[in-house]
Amino acid sequence: MRKALFPGSFDPFTKGHEDIVRRSLFLFDEVIVAIGNNSNKVRYFALDMMVAKIQETFAADPRVSVQVFQGLTADYARQQDAGFIVRGLRNTTDFEYENSISQANHHVNPDLETVFLITTPSLSAITSTIVRDLHRYGASVDAFIPYSL
Repeated sequence: MRKALFPGSFDPFTKGHEDIVRRSLFLFDEVIVAIGNNSNKVRYFALDMMVAKIQETFAADPRVSVQVFQGLTADYARQQDAGFIVRGLRNTTDFEYENSISQANHHVNPDLETVFLITTPSLSAITSTIVRDLHRYGASVDAFIPYSL
């Protein structure tokens, strides 16, 4: 069984994230949306609410689960018996950043492979930061998220 971890802070989880998960299901038998919980960071959207919204988004597909973790992603992947990490790339800046993280993850867990998926062009402008800013100032974010707030 091919199991993949899709890690992130998902603050919030966007349609771009949803697209990466759905496309990952063509490659993997199971995808874990792994929300990293950094106790030193203050989230904009509550962690419990985001877990519930992501679960709601994938309620019809038992191959997707949502979990919260702390610590190194590579260690968590090992604990979950996931041999792959999935990451979405919007541009070359994302690649440079994700490539460095991939190398560090491989150092910690040599059995872990990172798979990069190029973002669907119509979703490439969506970022969690932009969605947070729009929401913070009262603008509608419905076009950017796969659930209602």
